[in-house]
Amino acid sequence: MNRAYLQLLTVAAFVLLAISARGQLANDQTHGFGANRLVTFTYLQNFDCVDQPMLDLDFNGILAQSDPNEMQVPICQAVTEPTQDPSGGNIENTAHLYVLVPMFSVDHDQNPEDAMACPNGGRRGELCGRRLGEVLIKLFGAIPEAWKSKVNPAITTQCPDPNHPVAGTCTMHASSVDLSVTLAALGKTGPPKAPIFLPTPNHSHVVDDNFVTTGAIWWEVRPILVMDQSDWPAADGSSGITSSEKMDAAEEAGRAIEVGSNFFLFFTSQLAEHEHH
Repeated sequence: MNRAYLQLLTVAAFVLLAISARGQLANDQTHGFGANRLVTFTYLQNFDCVDQPMLDLDFNGILAQSDPNEMQVPICQAVTEPTQDPSGGNIENTAHLYVLVPMFSVDHDQNPEDAMACPNGGRRGELCGRRLGEVLIKLFGAIPEAWKSKVNPAITTQCPDPNHPVAGTCTMHASSVDLSVTLAALGKTGPPKAPIFLPTPNHSHVVDDNFVTTGAIWWEVRPILVMDQSDWPAADGSSGITSSEKMDAAEEAGRAIEVGSNFFLFFTSQLAEHEHH
C-alpha cells in the first residue's frame, strides 16, 4: 500500500468523522423531516397538554373548571383539541408537528412480551408490559411497531433516538398518552369512560414544507397513524413520508389517518447539519 493511498484513506476517515460529528444530536434535540429533507428540532422547554375550563379530559362528568383533580396529572389526549395553544393564540394559527406512528407490524408479532414495559413514574393503571401486548393483539391482530420495546430492524424511528434508547422516550416529551378517544374513533372500544394511558409510542416527525427553518414556537402535535409499512420513512429520508405532500397523499389513499391533539411542544426547526453540505 503506497503512501499516497494511505494519505487518501486518512483524509477519507477524517471526512467521515466530521460528517458523523455534524449529524450527532444533542440531548435536547431530535430529528424530523420536511420538504423531503432531514431537519433537526431543538427543544427549549417542556411540553404542555392544554386543558380548558369546559373540557372533561378524565370523563368523570365534571368540567375541568370545577375539577381540581383533573389538573394534577397532565392528560395528553389524541383527537381532543383545545381552541388555544399554550401561548393563548388561536389553534387555527398554530404550526403543526405531524407525529408518524407505525401502526403496522413488520413481522405480525404475536408475542405479548414484546410490548413496551411500564415507564418509570407511569400513570396509575397504565396499559403497559404484557397486558398492553395482549390488548394490542386483540385490537389490531398483532403488536404494532409503535408499542414494541424494540422496533423491528426493518424500520427506524426518530424517537427513541440514540441519546434516549429506551422505548417510549423522546426528549422533553410526555412518557404517556391517552388514547381513549382514538380507540373509540377507530371503533376498537365504546365511548370513553376514563383515560386509557399507554406509553408514548415509537415515532418519527414531519413538519410542513414552509416550516423547515423556524424559530422557537409552539407546535400542535398531530398524530398520523401510518397503516402501511411502504409509507414509513427511511432514516436518511430517501423514501417514505418525508413531506406534508407525501403525507397528504397517503391519507387520501386511506393508508394513513390524521388526528389532532391537546399536546404541544416548543422547539426550533432547522436543516440537519449534513443537509447544509
